[in-house]
Amino acid sequence: MTTETISLSRDQGAAAKRAAVAVRADDKAMLRAAADLTRALNKPNASIYWADMLGSALLGYGALALAIWATSTGILLVAALVAVLALYRAGSFIHELTHLKPGSVPGFRLAWNAIVGVPLLVPSFLYEGVHNQHHAKTYYGTANDPEYLPLALMKPWTLPVFLIAAALAPIGMLVRFGVLAPLSLFNPRLRQMVVARYSGLQINPVFRRSKPQGKFARDWLVQETAASLWAIALIGMAATGVIPMRAFLIGMSVASGVMFLNQVRTLVAHLWENDGEPMSVTAQYLDSVNVPPPATLPALWAPVGLRYHALHHLLPGVPYHALGEAHRRLTRELDASSIYFKSNHRGLAPLVGRLAASSWRA
Repeated sequence: MTTETISLSRDQGAAAKRAAVAVRADDKAMLRAAADLTRALNKPNASIYWADMLGSALLGYGALALAIWATSTGILLVAALVAVLALYRAGSFIHELTHLKPGSVPGFRLAWNAIVGVPLLVPSFLYEGVHNQHHAKTYYGTANDPEYLPLALMKPWTLPVFLIAAALAPIGMLVRFGVLAPLSLFNPRLRQMVVARYSGLQINPVFRRSKPQGKFARDWLVQETAASLWAIALIGMAATGVIPMRAFLIGMSVASGVMFLNQVRTLVAHLWENDGEPMSVTAQYLDSVNVPPPATLPALWAPVGLRYHALHHLLPGVPYHALGEAHRRLTRELDASSIYFKSNHRGLAPLVGRLAASSWRA
């Protein structure tokens, strides 16, 4: 969820410098090594996908139930934290769904939507068909990229707004699926707006989504209908007391925590220094972030392979469970002077500090 009131403030000198980076020639040696060394890692392991997703969801919902039933504040807070972390991990598989080839993990998309996507009101159609544009070579970092904002070049107040909007996203999802979706069935103009502006997990406020076509349109309809029925049921049960207000608010708070944590991770997934010009693959890589070991906390705030986000932009076909091995192979084989190492960062705090400093300078 973003706001169209965000405005850009550009420093001409910084923009010129970043434009030079944007047209940087591709490091063909690095790109060739990345492809050659990881060729055998492209096949997803279905057992890992199922065990990880189901285990994370089970832990998350169990912890949420404990938080709701807890009689002490301490147990409630600990259980809620576990629920946020586990459901965040389970929800992060929406990213993997956009890269899995059809049939590579049979039934996984349906199961994820039934267990995670619809209950959390983030069905996979919100990301499928959107995220692929973020990986398009000529779209990345431009106005056509739904997942890019030049945050490093924007006013400092946009950073807290960016995070606060995410914390309020569960309310927005309830309204989107429980109110706007049903009403849009009777109003074509409203339907057009819902599809174009409120049907994608995007951060670019000027991005407008196209109407779905073919099989994807049918998948969209099924997922949206299920999410709408669930949202209407939640609103109705909370309003009539079938679900106690305390339980409803705890559930919404956990969902808010999941969205907030994901937005924090998004805040440091890239350096956000591109000024809208098309970028080479190497420049896109350098604008993206790896937070590899020995750092340990990224396993919590950047799960399901997201700690290797820059590497993922080099090798979007490598499944999340193989990215660690891909990184080890590249660091072992590439010379220490390789550009590959320039996207490796130490942790969350230095990245946030760098982004905040860039924003203040801009």
